[in-house]
Amino acid sequence: MGEFSVWHWMIVLMVVLLIFGGSRVSSVMGDVAKGIREFKKNLAEPTDDDADKEAPRDEPKQLPSKRRAADSTEEEKTTARRT
Repeated sequence: MGEFSVWHWMIVLMVVLLIFGGSRVSSVMGDVAKGIREFKKNLAEPTDDDADKEAPRDEPKQLPSKRRAADSTEEEKTTARRT
């Protein structure tokens, strides 16, 4: 008495089709299928957070050392010539 047979489910399906119409049910099922595909696609692709956790970090980059005074004077000369 507590179980539904195949005939019960077919009657429920017919009532749903009569209430909502075939095109409405079809579009809802299409949207559900797209959602499932996106979910599976996102599960398969690693995110940026996962990539950071898995990849070893490189040593921090060193800041460039101060330029020599001779370099800065040459740069000043070339900029003065341009103007």
